This record gives sequence, C-alpha cells and structure tokens, in this order.
Amino acid sequence: MNYVSTRNSSKSFKFKDVFIKGLADDGGLFIPKSLHKYNQSDLIEFEKLEYSELAKKIIYPFIGDFMSEPDLGKIIDKSYSVFRKKNVVDLVKIGDRSVLELFHGPTLAFKDIAMQLLGNFYDYHLKNENEKINIVVATSGDTGAAAIDAIKGKKNVNIFILHPNNRISPVQRRLMTTVGEKNVFNIAIEGNFDDCQNLVKAMFADQSFSNEIKMSGVNSINWARIIAQSVYYFYCYFLIKDKSEPINFSVPTGNFGDVYAGYLAKRIGLPVNKFIVATNQNDILHRAISNGNYYVENVLETISPSMDIQIASNFERLIYDLNDQNDKKTIDVMKRIKQIGKYEINKENLDKIHVDFVSSRMDENEVLNTIKTVYKKFDKVLDPHSAIGYGAFDKVNLKGNNIVLATAHPCKFPSAIEKAISIKAELPDKLAFILNEKENYDIIDNDLNKIKKHIKERV
Repeated sequence: MNYVSTRNSSKSFKFKDVFIKGLADDGGLFIPKSLHKYNQSDLIEFEKLEYSELAKKIIYPFIGDFMSEPDLGKIIDKSYSVFRKKNVVDLVKIGDRSVLELFHGPTLAFKDIAMQLLGNFYDYHLKNENEKINIVVATSGDTGAAAIDAIKGKKNVNIFILHPNNRISPVQRRLMTTVGEKNVFNIAIEGNFDDCQNLVKAMFADQSFSNEIKMSGVNSINWARIIAQSVYYFYCYFLIKDKSEPINFSVPTGNFGDVYAGYLAKRIGLPVNKFIVATNQNDILHRAISNGNYYVENVLETISPSMDIQIASNFERLIYDLNDQNDKKTIDVMKRIKQIGKYEINKENLDKIHVDFVSSRMDENEVLNTIKTVYKKFDKVLDPHSAIGYGAFDKVNLKGNNIVLATAHPCKFPSAIEKAISIKAELPDKLAFILNEKENYDIIDNDLNKIKKHIKERV
C-alpha cells in the first residue's frame, strides 16, 4: 500500500516512512493512496475470529512492506497479552445502549490498544535498522501514559512527553511522571494542550532539528494508531446480535483520531450508519459538523481534560477527503485555519459530512448529571469522557444499535467522580503504588527554543 501527504499527493511513501515520520515533512498527514474494501463474505469470515486474529487481518494490508504476516502476528499477540481482557475490549449493556469498554490495557485508556502495538513496531524496526530514534509526543492526558508504558526500557529509543502543566488529572500525570526508566522524559508546558501540540508540530517542521535527533511521533496523527483503532469497531460489530437494525457509534473525541478510525472502518466495508462526534465545552468539532463553523476559540479547562482541545489535528484527513483529495485545497484550508483561526465548511461538504457524522456537546453540569444518572439507574460508573459519549444519544435521536465508546477508566478522574456521585474511584491494586511514588518532570515555558535545547541536551 502506498501513502501520500494530505498536502502533497504526488509523492508516494511506504508504511515504514509513514510510521517512523508520523507527520509529513510538508506538515500534512499521511493517508493511503487507495483503500481495499471488504465484502459481506469477508465479514462473515471475520466474525468468528478472536480480537488478535481479527487485528492481524485488518492491519496487515496497510503495512505489508514493513514486516511479514507471521512477524505481525507475533507482535500483535505480544502487544495484547498485557491486557486484562482476553479479547482486549468488552461490550456491556447499560440501559438502552451498549458500552464498548476500551480501557483494559496497562494505563486504563483506549490509547493502550494502539500504543502497545506501536511500541513493539519500534522495537522491531530498531532491531532491524540498528538506529536510534527520539519520540516526541504532546498529550492531553492519556496518550502520554500509554506511549510511555509502550516505550519505557526499550533500547535505542527515547520518549519525550509534553503535557500542559496543571491541566491534566493528578492520576493521569502520575501514570507518566512516576516511571523511572532512563529513556523517559516528562515536560510540563506552561500552556494548554494545543500549545503542546503546536510545539511538537513546529519541531517536526524544523527539518534540521527533526533529522538531527531522528524525531518520530506517536500522537493520534500517526497512521499506525488509526489502523490499530479501526479494529475494535469491526470486533464490536461482530458482538452485536441483531444486525438488521442500524449501527451507530458515539465517540467522545477532541483530536478527531478515534472517530476517524471508525470512519476508516466504514470506508473499508464495515456497515455503520452514523458516528456521533461527542464533545465537551471545547466544541469546535460540534460547531463544525452541526453548522460548518470551524472557528478556533479559547480552550476551557473542564473535568474531561483529554478533550480540552481546539485544533483537532485529524480533521485535516477529513478535509482532504471532502475536497476530493485535492492537496492544494487542503493547503489553503489549513493555512486559513492557522492564520485566522476560521474555516467555513460549504453546504456541499457539510452534506457529505452528514452522511457519516452527527455531533453533540455537553457542558460540565450535563457531564456530572450523566455520571450521576447512570450510576443511580444502573450501578455503573462512567468516567467524564465516556459520560459525554453516553449522553450524546440523549441529544441525538438515532434508532438501532447504539454503542458508546468508553475511553478511560473512571479511577483516572477521581475528583470528577467524587463530585458527581460522592464516591472515591480507586485505582486498581496493580497501579495504586503511583500515588506514593516520587514524580520526575521538568516545567518549561511555552517556548520552542527552550524545548528544543532541553531535548537536545538529553538525546
């Protein structure tokens, strides 16, 4: 399979380049030149597979030039052996909708599902290439912990995590900053997640710097994460008993990566009706999808910090699709967003969006009330992000099999849970030690030169 950048469709890349680079040199996002599509008989064959076997089938066509099918099989088996569920995810019924629990990995968030795989991809690549790589990542809370867990202790690779200082939950922070391995570096940026993300993008764009440190990235823009996440949409579909009814997924999202993975699954043959893009008060995606106004506003701090984002990086992939894969149009749109913070989606493209997507937003009180209501009625505790996904079906009327993606374990957000239902959400015994461990991180200004200097001194 060949890949192109959303900002240059004339130059081809192989999966290895796409995976290692993360972001194209021109600032664009990688996307396949063309997609294979599964038919009904393929889906019937996939239905009987366990999660790991299904992952091998879905992922291999995207990465064939990178490794052999048996090697991929070994890596997938190794990656998912650390999950608390044999089949990685769990589908549970809560009221009139189903909840797909994606938080059974080592750091209690959906990010583990792709990140464990990526960590082992790096291991495989570095053993074969005999080179050293430095991964630089921005996190709004969960990506950093998942990336650290997947990379810590591995040879020939360092990982630098930028998180917004005092803007993630203490548990999210401690899952990152209590890791003692020498190849892990945590940096707290005086700013918000968008500032962290912009710093990482600027470092990628500085080709002299990124080549010098052999920089790589595992943010949600990395195509390897998108394909890994598309698998659980397929697996979930096969768990649904009555497939005669339409299937809808509600996806709590800030960076548009997780819901884009679902959209990819649909494009390669999964029969999905609609995806709800479920947002908190930082609702740029809701405004864009509901009325076409992709206007950047100030980021608000909320009890769902992983969604406290205004610039949704993966949205560029959808913009590229909407504009008939025209790289010039994509460049114009992204330039406009960067310069004036505004992009008006025309009616024709908005109609295209509405074939696959609808959206909703919830304020803080609505999130707390949803956590409270679900606990009172069904004795189930949802984290604030999953609550936003759950509550979206109360705002958007969709008939059929309604599935909520539960993206994180409630114990990662103890303050919000206590505020909603007066219960202390406890960490699993295996992770409780982080509450007493010494933290190790550096606080640095939102200054590109200071960050680059800090990283270069440590590689």
